[in-house]
Amino acid sequence: MRRKLAMAALLAMTLTGCGTLPSQLTSGGGEEKQPVRNTERAVENTPAGPPPAATVSPSAPAPPAEKLQAIAGREMEHNESKLRVDITGLKRQGRIATLTWTVHNLDPSSDDYYVGSSLGTGNLDYTVAGVSLIDPVNGKRYRVARNGTGDDARCVCSRVNQYIKGGSSLEMYAVYGAPPADVSTVTVEIPNLGVFPDVPIS
Repeated sequence: MRRKLAMAALLAMTLTGCGTLPSQLTSGGGEEKQPVRNTERAVENTPAGPPPAATVSPSAPAPPAEKLQAIAGREMEHNESKLRVDITGLKRQGRIATLTWTVHNLDPSSDDYYVGSSLGTGNLDYTVAGVSLIDPVNGKRYRVARNGTGDDARCVCSRVNQYIKGGSSLEMYAVYGAPPADVSTVTVEIPNLGVFPDVPIS
């Protein structure tokens, strides 16, 4: 009897040492559960915290405006003011052409130049409607375009009822019907400020 009890106790010890106790088996397949190890992996794979917020650098300052290059120009005097006119562009766009130019007041800062009606078509015309293009190939003069045909039609051009301070400048423009495609240069006539021959059309 004692021998049988001893053998039963030895068998129980052997099974316990092999780690096959029912409480340590999974319900399917006999694989061991490893809750602690899985948790540790989950912690290791979890980001330590939210990524640092992206820093927004202040906007770079806008580049300075490109200085307009003159394609024709000259100096003159008008109303006791020393001026310079630079024609900065004559661009063809389909059936129209746009002329741009700048008037510089070369006098000291204390002297102002009043543009007023000096570039218009009459004493009360405070625009640049008097500026015209002359086509030397076809002997034709182009007047500034207008936004209608009635007496109240306005020119498609700058209004210049203002002063240009000494040392400052004023940009102006006027729109015309475009000369024929075979005309590559024209003469620009600006009332009171002179004539500019051979101005290229781009």
